[in-house]
Amino acid sequence: MMRTRPLKVALLGCGVVGSEVARIMTTHADDLAARIGAPVELAGVAVRRPDKVREGIDPALITTDATALVKRGDLDIVVEVIGGIEPARTLITTAFEHGASVVSANKALLAQDGAALHAAAEEHGKDLYYEAAVAGAIPLIRPLRESLAGDKVNRVLGIVNGTTNFILDKMDSTGAGYQEALDEATALGYAEADPTADVEGFDAAAKAAILAGIAFHTRVRLDDVYREGMTEVTAADFASAKEMGCTIKLLAICERAEDGRSVTARVHPAMIPLSHPLASVRGAYNAVFVESDASGQLMFYGPGAGGSPTASAVLGDLVAVGRNRLGGTTGPGESAYAALPVSPMGEVVTRYHISLDVADKPGVLAQVATVFAEHGVSIDTVRQQGKDGEASLVVVTHRASDAALGGTVEALRKLDTVRGVASIMRVEGE
Repeated sequence: MMRTRPLKVALLGCGVVGSEVARIMTTHADDLAARIGAPVELAGVAVRRPDKVREGIDPALITTDATALVKRGDLDIVVEVIGGIEPARTLITTAFEHGASVVSANKALLAQDGAALHAAAEEHGKDLYYEAAVAGAIPLIRPLRESLAGDKVNRVLGIVNGTTNFILDKMDSTGAGYQEALDEATALGYAEADPTADVEGFDAAAKAAILAGIAFHTRVRLDDVYREGMTEVTAADFASAKEMGCTIKLLAICERAEDGRSVTARVHPAMIPLSHPLASVRGAYNAVFVESDASGQLMFYGPGAGGSPTASAVLGDLVAVGRNRLGGTTGPGESAYAALPVSPMGEVVTRYHISLDVADKPGVLAQVATVFAEHGVSIDTVRQQGKDGEASLVVVTHRASDAALGGTVEALRKLDTVRGVASIMRVEGE
């Protein structure tokens, strides 16, 4: 039976994503009502610029007073797509206090204060859903916290930022330098005027914190995630990667330790074999590779950003929360029972690709090999090219801890025969 009283929804933010949410709510109103079991009514839209023309939205619904909107007391669901920490945090907690459940796409806030927001939702008996916070339209949050709830997830490895993947893909496929590829991404609208959040890994790190927390039933905050940007990746790095049968991606990697007693979360550029499924992810697309005990290897792939894909995830949460509202129940909240410690980056074990500028004379390779051996880092392969007294030396290691590799590089820089460390790249996915 269809309930005749509509579910009232307030929208905080009406930019690229918010306007798409409003449009879909209007154009798909009958379908949404049938799927939820009640009509959905857009009850108010909070914006910063009230004079801007917003097609399809009744001007009477527009307000600049977001606080008054969430305090109305008759709202069923508040959709937050304004981003940032404040006022989003206060508005969300205020919505809970005044009887509304919340659907959010705010990765930065959830990565920083997810535990407090979940606690506020639980205190007031309301839902907090945020599928759109990670990987746009790709269903990922719900599969991790519901479909795989009976499984043990050991690793989440993914490309979770479309801007950086577009840039790296262009560098790989055309031989372009970083700045040239960034300029093209900006011209096409894939990169913001200030791309720092994307290219320095802040965006991906927030998503990694959310994924690790859900996958490992442990509270992981943004500060727990090791972060390294991709601005130093060069065409020479891609040339070296190709010689190894690899490409380069900016990866978010969340892992459970082999003994199961700790977890790690990190974001950085890495070489991955061309045979790995993530190597074929092109353009601005996202993909996440999940490894678990029972289900084995799963891959989630699709558009990770943009108004329509993100709005699709928001509306999916809206349907789920609406159903819960009608049923007088709530969906799954925070699951942090495992409370595993987050290990520092120094304890991460992986392979490394190190490019050195060295003097082209006898004995250099022996000196370099000795430094690696003294720090317990085993060498897999070495490639050397020399000309006019200068040489480049590329070393690929076996698996070693990040701390051991850091000590090795520090010692290498002190050698008179080493002119400089041109690049250090982790090798993943093998």
